[in-house]
Amino acid sequence: MAPSATTDVAPMLVPVHGKGAHTVSASVLYGPRDLRLETRNLERPGDGELQIAIKSTGICGSDVSYYKKFANGDLCACQPLSLGHESSGTVVAVGPQIAGFKVGDRVALEVGIPCGQCSICRNGRYNLCKKMRFRSSAKSVPHFQGTLQERINHPAAWCHKLPDHVSFEAAALLEPLSVGIHAVNRANPSSGSTALVIGAGTVGLLTAAMALQSGCTSVTIADVDAGRVDYAIKHGFATHGYVVSRPLHLSTSSASISSNSTTSTSSDSGSLTPNSTISGSNREQLEHAKQLAEDILSISRLPSAFRNEDEDEGVDIAFECTGKEACMQTCLYATRPGGKVIMVGMGTPIQTVPLSVAHLKEIDILGIFRYANTYATGIRMLSSQGHGGPRSILPSLDNMVTHRFKGLAAAKDAFELAGRTVDDGGNLVLKVVIEA
Repeated sequence: MAPSATTDVAPMLVPVHGKGAHTVSASVLYGPRDLRLETRNLERPGDGELQIAIKSTGICGSDVSYYKKFANGDLCACQPLSLGHESSGTVVAVGPQIAGFKVGDRVALEVGIPCGQCSICRNGRYNLCKKMRFRSSAKSVPHFQGTLQERINHPAAWCHKLPDHVSFEAAALLEPLSVGIHAVNRANPSSGSTALVIGAGTVGLLTAAMALQSGCTSVTIADVDAGRVDYAIKHGFATHGYVVSRPLHLSTSSASISSNSTTSTSSDSGSLTPNSTISGSNREQLEHAKQLAEDILSISRLPSAFRNEDEDEGVDIAFECTGKEACMQTCLYATRPGGKVIMVGMGTPIQTVPLSVAHLKEIDILGIFRYANTYATGIRMLSSQGHGGPRSILPSLDNMVTHRFKGLAAAKDAFELAGRTVDDGGNLVLKVVIEA
C-alpha cells in the first residue's frame, strides 16, 4: 500500500440543486511555495457544462515547477492560480442542453478546451489551437484555474465516462498516458521496431509502455535515478534499463556556440572549420552524449553472431522525455539512419544540438505538444484490465501511485514530496496523488 498523509478537514456539503453560487474550497498558489486554502464561489453549471466533484488529482512536473517558481518554462503566472490537471471525479450536477450524462457518472477530465472553430481544430489537431485554454496553465489570461478544487464546472464534451472497475487514480493518470499515446502515434513505429526512452518519470514510463504496446520489440529506458529504472523493468514498462552514472553536463544556452574560437583552422585557407566554432565545454558535452549513446545501445545489442556487422547501429525511434539539452543530443546520436527522434519533454527552450547528425542520417525530429484524440484509446486500454484477458495491455496505472495525500489542506506537503525522487524513508517517489 502506498504511504498516505491525512489531514482532518471537515467535509463541506455543497448542494447540487437550487439557484445561485455555492462555496467550495480551493488550493490556490499566490507565488513561489505560497499555497493557500481558500473559499471560492461556484455557479451552477451553464449550458453544455457538468459540475464535477473532484476525487483524485495527480501532481505533474509542470505543477511542481509552478509551485516552486510561480512559472513553468517561459510561462509566468501573473495572478493566483489553482494547480492540477490530471483529474477524475463524479458528476454532481448537469447543466442545460446536456444529453448522455447523469448525476453519479464517473468521469475523467480532459482539461484543455480549444475553440473548436479554427482550421486547426477542424483538422483534428485541437491541441495546437491558438485559443486553447488549459487548466492550471498561465498561458491564457485570466488563467484557467486547475482542478485542485472541491468542485468545478467543466464542458461535458471534455468529460469522458469511466467503467466502474477503473479507479479514480488510474483515471487521473489518463492525462499523462495521453501524452504517451500521442507521442507514439506521432512516431508511428512499425512492428518490430526498437526504441529508446530517455527519462523515467511518469510520462517516460507511459511512453515506453505505449511503444511496447504498439509493437516495438525492444524498448530501452534510461534515467539518472536507479529506482525509477528498476521500477520500469520490474513492472514491464521497458525491456532494458540503463542508469546514467553521473548527471549529464548541461550548457546554459546556445551562447556556447562561439564564432571567435581559433583552436582549429583549415591548413590551406585559414578559415574556421565546423569543429572550431564549438566551444571547448560544448565539445566535451557532445562527446559525452555520443559516448552515452553508445553505452546505452550496447545493453540491447544483439550478440555478434546474430547481427550484421555492416548494419548501422541505433534505435529506430528515440523519445526524449526530459526536455534537457544533453538528453536531446544523446537521442540524436543513438538513432539509426532514417530513424526518428520524438521531442516529448519540455525544458530548455534554446538548445545546442548536433543537427548535422540528423541531417546526414536523415533523422526526422518530431515535436509533440500535449495530446489530441487520445482519451478514448486510453479508456479502452484501462477497460481491458481486470477483465480476465490473456495479458494486460498496459502495466498497472494504480501501482504507479506511490504516495497519497488526503484533502486539499495537504496539498503543500504533496507538492514538496512530488519534487523529490525518494521520500524520507528512502522509498521511491513516482506519482503523488491528492484525494478528495
